Amino acid sequence: MNGFADRGLDEGAFGEKNGGFRENIRTFDAFPKTKPTYTRRTSTGGYTTLLLITISLFLSFSEFLRWYRGHESHLFSVEKGVSHQLQINLDIVVPMLCHDLHVNVQDASGDRILAGDLLTKDPTNWGQWVDASGTHRLADERHVKEEEEDTHVGHVLGEVGGRKRKKFKRTPGIGWGSGTGRSCRIFGSLEGNKVQGDFHITARGHGYMEMGDHLDHDAFNFSHIINELSFGPLYPSLLNPLDRTYATTDSHFYKFQYYLSVVPTIYTRSPSPPPPTAHKPHDTPLPPDYSTSNTIITNQYAATSQSHAVNERTIPGIFFKFDIEPILLT
Repeated sequence: MNGFADRGLDEGAFGEKNGGFRENIRTFDAFPKTKPTYTRRTSTGGYTTLLLITISLFLSFSEFLRWYRGHESHLFSVEKGVSHQLQINLDIVVPMLCHDLHVNVQDASGDRILAGDLLTKDPTNWGQWVDASGTHRLADERHVKEEEEDTHVGHVLGEVGGRKRKKFKRTPGIGWGSGTGRSCRIFGSLEGNKVQGDFHITARGHGYMEMGDHLDHDAFNFSHIINELSFGPLYPSLLNPLDRTYATTDSHFYKFQYYLSVVPTIYTRSPSPPPPTAHKPHDTPLPPDYSTSNTIITNQYAATSQSHAVNERTIPGIFFKFDIEPILLT
């Protein structure tokens, strides 16, 4: 039947034929295959196959994105580059008349800069700034999250890498019928020595020994809104710890003190950036305003505040004390 008798009922004829070495090696196959005759396709198997394909594609795409974005690392080293100047960018609003405010900078080397002559003072109204969206007090949780976002290399280089420097925004005009501005916006950039120092805003006739009348104490109001405070090249799109913060007081004699720790920082994006220790001491340092699509040199800082009411024997005002750390963050 079916040729069985013709072959002499040889059961060996129904087994695997001896086809040489290639056929004999099949005896070592630990994963024998089922003949198609005994297999049956099901919808459950199809769904499982589609699920496995989807998971595999998702994992492959996520790994590709991880490779494309790169790995972010933070390296600290001793700053070997020598830089003598440090640019300070300030934009602050104080509810006092412009001619009643004095701004000065003094560093550890004894140099004093009459910042009031270098910065721009524009009359404005306090209400134009205090109600602006995004203003908050120092250490606000939402502000901290936004600030952390501006410390990532990809975000920083995407915001300012290789772009043209921006300037401070113009002071909004005083509305019709609002009278003369009873507040003052002080903004601009100035160059100082790259050493420990402080700059402060005080009232006319108070602070340094100056000729002229003293301002009446009832006119003191050192509440303020800080729109920008940064060191190095001006990048308005980057958020610093004191940017868009405000502080208010009802006391005429009040001293706002901010302590800043400035850290020089280099943001670099490259396939294999060399470690900072690989630079030799005689290497020529990059200029402080160097900026490309893959490298930005700037400064970060941490800020703390200690403000309190003072008596009439103490000078009230807004004081910023900054210290330059001898380390470089890359």
